[in-house]
Amino acid sequence: MTRLAVVFLLCTAPALADVVGPGGKVQDCYCTDKSGTRVELGEMICLQVDGRMFTAQCQMSLNVPMWREVQEGCLSSGLQFSQPPIDPGSVHPEVPPAKS
Repeated sequence: MTRLAVVFLLCTAPALADVVGPGGKVQDCYCTDKSGTRVELGEMICLQVDGRMFTAQCQMSLNVPMWREVQEGCLSSGLQFSQPPIDPGSVHPEVPPAKS
């Protein structure tokens, strides 16, 4: 029975961690980016601070949402346009049939 009570308390702890403001309204915790856009807890974005770029995650610290650096640098999905490594004009467009 004691084990069941401990499990029940551990499961309810996150629900009791919500911040309740005036009037009984639950306060949402989130971070904001440079432009003031809302970023949810756990989300990661690329931040640029003092000329340095890094990947940061929105986390809680002492009941305050804050940015924590999780990786140096940022991932990029930009495409680079370059010349193909070989001349495609020298490639024959047809594949010869397989020999038996």
